[in-house]
Amino acid sequence: MLDAALQSQLKGYLERVSQPVELVATLDDRAAAQEMRTLLDDIAALSDKIMVRFDGNDARRPSFSIGRAGQPGRVRFAAVPMGHEFTSLVLALLQAGGHPPKLEADTVEQIQSLQGDFVFETYMSLTCHNCPDVVQALNVMAVLNPRIQHVAIDGGLFKDDIEARQIMAVPTVYLNGAPFGSGRMEIGEILAKLDTGAAARDAVKLAAKPAFDMLIVGGGPAGAAAAVYAARKGIRTGVVAERFGGQTLDTLGIENFVSVLETVGPQFAAALESHVRAYEVDIMNGQHVVALEPAAQAGGLFSVRLANGAELKSRSVVLATGARWRHVNVPGETEYRNKGVAYCPHCDGPLFKGKRVAVIGGGNSGVEAAIDLAGVVGHVTLVEFADQLKADAVLVRKLKSLPNVDIRTSAQTTEITGDGSRVNGLHLRDRTTGELHLIELAGVFVQIGLVPNTEWLKGTLELSAHGEVVIDARCHTSLPGVYAAGDVTTVPYKQIIIATGEGAKAALSAFDHLIRMPVA
Repeated sequence: MLDAALQSQLKGYLERVSQPVELVATLDDRAAAQEMRTLLDDIAALSDKIMVRFDGNDARRPSFSIGRAGQPGRVRFAAVPMGHEFTSLVLALLQAGGHPPKLEADTVEQIQSLQGDFVFETYMSLTCHNCPDVVQALNVMAVLNPRIQHVAIDGGLFKDDIEARQIMAVPTVYLNGAPFGSGRMEIGEILAKLDTGAAARDAVKLAAKPAFDMLIVGGGPAGAAAAVYAARKGIRTGVVAERFGGQTLDTLGIENFVSVLETVGPQFAAALESHVRAYEVDIMNGQHVVALEPAAQAGGLFSVRLANGAELKSRSVVLATGARWRHVNVPGETEYRNKGVAYCPHCDGPLFKGKRVAVIGGGNSGVEAAIDLAGVVGHVTLVEFADQLKADAVLVRKLKSLPNVDIRTSAQTTEITGDGSRVNGLHLRDRTTGELHLIELAGVFVQIGLVPNTEWLKGTLELSAHGEVVIDARCHTSLPGVYAAGDVTTVPYKQIIIATGEGAKAALSAFDHLIRMPVA
């Protein structure tokens, strides 16, 4: 199951296991069960502190639990966790074996203090790059708190579950048998839903922080670069973000960041955060910013207000809030989101294996999505509003070569239909003839570009007609002392490498402003 290179690498990791770990498997006669047996035998052979048994009696077969020897295993995989989930497996082994998780002390305390009994089920796909964050967060919670259990379920292996619960997107999480959440969730978001007093406690802690010299709003590539450049100047620097990594967390392959031949989004995001944490930067993750109040006088303090009621003060501000997927905004999109309407073909594509789907959008993102999906689903219809596809010629040629793809240009999406529980069709209007068409399908993937995250800035500083923050060549905004960088701005070409460069430029411009501005 594990090749020699992977075994050698895993053996090195397992040397960190300090307490005996027991793997207990419940198998059946499927091929996946034999793969699971082989995987577990391989793991047990690499460490004298890991034992494996095959006498489990869990209701889900095949599956296996991971736990401290002599204790019930509270972490379970109803999956053969390879692909993106192999890291989840390794971390679960290490944490169950006594290796401390990389969490802040107050987060560990919050997990251990949770009251109640929590049984989490996460439906995931081994090709989903968003799923591991959720799986790993719930796994570590189960390791730290004996009243928490978690099972990660491969939707491709347990199709009856997927059908019975009508799951159309991954990751999807159930808590004690009821829907809990879907999509990427970090541990802070999960804890906030479980611990209703957390927001108030956070607000008190945040409000007590002294003023920053530079406060960066946003933790994507632009925000991370700004933080590094600011911290290297020796000034008090803070980053407040909803999720560190931004859009890169939702990006599968990155192959155009110079000096990095290829990587994946979550790995790139982790490297960004690690780089920022190497400096004295105050990272405030999981926080939603709702308002920016200008300084009362030159050299005074800006106020950044958070959704939990806290206010952060700073002598300068760098806006790097990025952008999000644009919605098609037709009837049915909201009603059937995660019930057939999806935005991540890599994550949710395997759930539509053998079925008919549509991709809305003829740019690079849409055409790439259609090409990827064509290898998984039964049929793909690509829908483009304009009279021709806007993607690169090489991508268009590849798309046209695929036998299970139809391309419809000059097509306006007017409605996404469903049966009340899931998508079953897409209504189109031919913009040339005016004719209406109905395409019967099971899923719709929306890939029509980005919307800047600037709603909270309206009326505070100048925005473009498209809602982007207007900046000059030095990243100045219309508000002195406030700078902006990355996809949230009017800078052309929304690329990671451009965002990082703009983040560095914004921080340098803000520092130049600070050294010339007397403290009020």
